[in-house]
Amino acid sequence: MEKKVAHILDRKGRDVWTIEPDASVLDALRLMADKNVGALVVADESGLRGIISERDYARKVVLLGRSSQDARVADIMTAEVITTASEQPVERCMETMYANKIRHLPVVDGGRLAGLVSIGDVVGAVIDKQESMIEQLERYITGG
Repeated sequence: MEKKVAHILDRKGRDVWTIEPDASVLDALRLMADKNVGALVVADESGLRGIISERDYARKVVLLGRSSQDARVADIMTAEVITTASEQPVERCMETMYANKIRHLPVVDGGRLAGLVSIGDVVGAVIDKQESMIEQLERYITGG
């Protein structure tokens, strides 16, 4: 059975933590720490605007000597966001993440934010699928 992004979201939940573009980077970091996540979707009343990750913070604030309080999320977020859909096969998500060197993919269905998957979520789903396939092959070989 082909695993889809929907399977990941069903297991991990569909909660997505968002922050507005005008929020301070410090507020974004606090929210990431509070929710124990590595990225936030940047959204406002108009919809998806970008994504901000710990990597964005490290490269665009820390390394440049900027202030987390003064910098705005919009200043450091990735504005051109690659997304996926819940019906996308998990393997395709992995290919997309690898090809684009990204670790988080917002899930958008019908123009609405439906979830967020990380590379860890995707790798875990692929491992689960492989383990299931191995079990099926073992049962077939042993006649069980």
